[in-house]
Amino acid sequence: MLFNSLNFLVFFPLVTFLYFAIPHKYRWFLLLTASCVFYMFFIPVYIFILATTILIDYFAGILIEKTEGPKRKRYLVISIISTCVVLIIFKYVNFFNTNFALMAKFLHWNYPIGVLKIILPIGLSFHTFQSLSYVIEVYRGKQKAEHNFGIYSLYVMFYPQLVAGPIERPQNLIHQFYEEHYFDYSRVTNGLKLMAWGMFKKVVIADRLAVLVNQIYNAPTEYSGPYFVLATVFFAFQVYCDFSGYSDIAIGSAQVMGFKLMDNFNRPYFSKSIAEYWKRWHISLSTWFRDYLYLPLSQRVGLVIGSWRWYFNFFIVFVISGLWHGANWTYVVWGALHGFYFIFAMWIKDFRERVYKRIGIKSYPRLFKYYQIITTFSLVCFALIFFRAKNISDAFYIVGHLFTGWRELIRAVPTSGIISVLAGRETGLSLGLGSSGFILSLLLILFVELIHLIQRHGSIRHMLTDKPFLVRWSFYYCLLLGIIVFGVFNQTQFIYFQF
Repeated sequence: MLFNSLNFLVFFPLVTFLYFAIPHKYRWFLLLTASCVFYMFFIPVYIFILATTILIDYFAGILIEKTEGPKRKRYLVISIISTCVVLIIFKYVNFFNTNFALMAKFLHWNYPIGVLKIILPIGLSFHTFQSLSYVIEVYRGKQKAEHNFGIYSLYVMFYPQLVAGPIERPQNLIHQFYEEHYFDYSRVTNGLKLMAWGMFKKVVIADRLAVLVNQIYNAPTEYSGPYFVLATVFFAFQVYCDFSGYSDIAIGSAQVMGFKLMDNFNRPYFSKSIAEYWKRWHISLSTWFRDYLYLPLSQRVGLVIGSWRWYFNFFIVFVISGLWHGANWTYVVWGALHGFYFIFAMWIKDFRERVYKRIGIKSYPRLFKYYQIITTFSLVCFALIFFRAKNISDAFYIVGHLFTGWRELIRAVPTSGIISVLAGRETGLSLGLGSSGFILSLLLILFVELIHLIQRHGSIRHMLTDKPFLVRWSFYYCLLLGIIVFGVFNQTQFIYFQF
């Protein structure tokens, strides 16, 4: 079920009403049933795949807790391998199979295995990682094994964050299912405000920007450098508004019922370095890789910061992160680029400091800050070319033609204006938006970044709480009116559902 659908418009208030109407002891069953219905709206039979991973990790957690010695690790390994096998079969078998076939063709070998007809279960990577975090935390002794099968199932299947996160930790979520939550007007309205803001980012901003992005990225040979830059910047805000919009709706809908999920984004495009960017972007995933992959790799060999193995581990984590996003070389390159950014920044740190000192840019803190933000955003956008391109050849075509067409653009601007040229009106190129839609898209990007600037000092929801009644409700009505008037209601699937 999509958050931006009429089904959810009925589903959410109904489930929430029943949640507060029934006794506390039955609420977990209501939420588990609702989560099953929510998931089965996609491909109903795939509920059995999810049930399989739940059964594996439920019993693994109990066995790990009551066992001592080497057997504990054995049960952990069996659990991790069993859960990951499901992910590998549905997400990566065809990827590796296709690459083996290409290699065999190159070497003139006979490779008879064809592509398997498998549809990826929606959100498989997310609830797989959530399950893995549970068994690992039980193994580490930081979480008691959950003996109530229904509660554990709900931990994996909790519908607000079932298909696209945030990827929760058992210490944060499981105990909340045992706590009785009462209807609290302030908490409920705050949750609804966050949901409305998330919906605005999705249907008004992300889905509108997607029109131009899809037009250019689906036919890159028809366009040149300026349009690739434009589409990539638009995509940066599309993917942010799409994914953070989902996270806002997930966190807000959980908050309405009294549950607190972890924050997943924190104004990532104001980051001053790639390292800072990954502390602000998809926080639940980046911390997952840090806690369950990077730190165990580093601690096992007693790594020294700055050693070649330290750099290697960092790079491998980023590559695996890219592969987690999708079974395509584009995602692998995207992850590798971020790993390279991070490592290269560490390598040249002393050199950069000498350059900064020589030119004296640090004497102008605000200018230096803007330079860092623009540089980081540019690097992120360059990597996003690979994230968005349909395949690796399209990505390299776009990269190879980034500097084409600029002379023609510069010549056309004085007579026609930058907006007309970029909107395609003067060039005859179809960008799908038109001049008015193009201008609206630019204004929406500025609007969302203005909100982020305001939120430097705290949540805008809490700021509005202290404002006069007229100011508060004027903002709320404008937000709802914006969704109704400017929303793109084609029920476009959230980008991260495919992961």
